[in-house]
Amino acid sequence: MSPTKPRTMPGVMELLPREQELHRDLMRRIQEGFARFGFVPIETPAIELSEILLTKTGGETERQVYFVQSAGQLEKGSDPELALRFDLTVPLARYVAEHEHDLVFPFRRYQIQRVYRGERAQRGRFREFYQCDIDIIDRDELSVRHDAEIAATAASVLHDIEIGAFTIRINHRQLLRGLLEQAGVADVSSQSDLIRHIDKLDKIGPQKVASFLIDGGMSPAAAETLLRHTATRTTSHDEGLAVLGDLADGPAGGGAESLMEVFRVLADLGVPEDRYCLDLSVARGLDYYTGTVYETVLDDHPELGSISGGGRYDDLAGQYTNTHLPGVGISIGLTRLFFQLRDAGLLPYERAVLDAVVTLMDDDGLSYALEVASLLRAGGLRVETHMEPGKIGKQLRNADRAGIRYALIDGGQERTDHTITVRDLVEGTQDTVPLEKALAKIDKG
Repeated sequence: MSPTKPRTMPGVMELLPREQELHRDLMRRIQEGFARFGFVPIETPAIELSEILLTKTGGETERQVYFVQSAGQLEKGSDPELALRFDLTVPLARYVAEHEHDLVFPFRRYQIQRVYRGERAQRGRFREFYQCDIDIIDRDELSVRHDAEIAATAASVLHDIEIGAFTIRINHRQLLRGLLEQAGVADVSSQSDLIRHIDKLDKIGPQKVASFLIDGGMSPAAAETLLRHTATRTTSHDEGLAVLGDLADGPAGGGAESLMEVFRVLADLGVPEDRYCLDLSVARGLDYYTGTVYETVLDDHPELGSISGGGRYDDLAGQYTNTHLPGVGISIGLTRLFFQLRDAGLLPYERAVLDAVVTLMDDDGLSYALEVASLLRAGGLRVETHMEPGKIGKQLRNADRAGIRYALIDGGQERTDHTITVRDLVEGTQDTVPLEKALAKIDKG
């Protein structure tokens, strides 16, 4: 019987150690950035009750849910009661509603975990991926100033991970609904359907979106006017305020006034004006968004699409509690971002998996090699020790392939003299130093 071919299902990302270390370091930087802005960590189960996840998601995502069922339940023909989470926002709403009497409000959380979606298998689309979320939730009312704080946190974090120039594009659901009402679409359900089509502007283009709008009952002239509005993308803080000021007197006035406050607070938070803009095409496809919405793109690589997104959801948690718990948040899709940056050759830096390797040329040198490794580890370095002797050339080649910069070598004389040879595999140089100075020698590299 032939062995089973080792493989993963389409839509998952599995990395070799050097790339995994870089992925992990990006995650660490994001986590530290969230914590600097006063967000605290939580985790929720990967598996939730189906009735929790499917309460009020809307859009295409609900059709991508993976249900979870035991073999026994499957044999009985039972309907699945469990499902894998498809984002971190709905579980958060459940979490806050369940623990509201034990939390301090406004509740500011960050969460970095895997989520699961039944995406069609294609390059750059994932069925399992990491999301890095921040959210602020309060009881009864949540100031729109927090909408600005969320965007400012995202701007700081994206700057810290060194991915190049980016712009957080900001819009407001009430503003979009006002424009749709102005175009003759007053029914809220119809507006929601059309907003989902507007959300696809970047993917399918204005002509196809116009067809959807007209099929939805809008006149060609009104569709043209609406799409002209959605083409608005400002280039400065003052221009954004001016456009919003012009919209404040019409049906979109409530959303426009909210965004004017968001823009003013963004400036007070010190966010550079080239890091955000008003973009009236930003819609976000999920129905639970009710106010400010965000999407972020890399300025020099718009073809990569949105690298983060989110918005305000004033009544999502209302499905689980009678307490009104409005919230606002944003998510960075780390797996997709990493994949895109790697493929485009834009990963900002390299990070070694280990700092050093202690080689072993003969069994007599094992005790000294372990002493050397212990000294380096006590100094905070990540060190591998060869436990079996081997040819030094092969040990050095393997270390170089693994991305380890420093090799520590004892040829026999070193253990007698209580020294060690430190070889820099990048520079191709080496120096023999007293053992107690080995750590400083590596640090200088």
